[in-house]
Amino acid sequence: MAGSSHGHTPAAWTGVIIAFIGFCVAGAFMVMDHPVGFWAGMAVVLLGGVVGGIMRMMGLGQPKEHGQPHQTTGDREPAGAQG
Repeated sequence: MAGSSHGHTPAAWTGVIIAFIGFCVAGAFMVMDHPVGFWAGMAVVLLGGVVGGIMRMMGLGQPKEHGQPHQTTGDREPAGAQG
């Protein structure tokens, strides 16, 4: 996976940062016993997913590779292959 850029895109970073802020807000309001604030924080978490998805559709995410299998084991042959 040396050449992989999985998750290292503007769409991924933006979505995760927004979701993280939402989790922090929800956690703080949960401790303060304010259910409305908790649910507002959870809405921000969902907003992070939506924003990340929209940015991905705009071309700011990882491009899809059509027709090429995903290989994570390097150049090794499959188990059981005799050569």
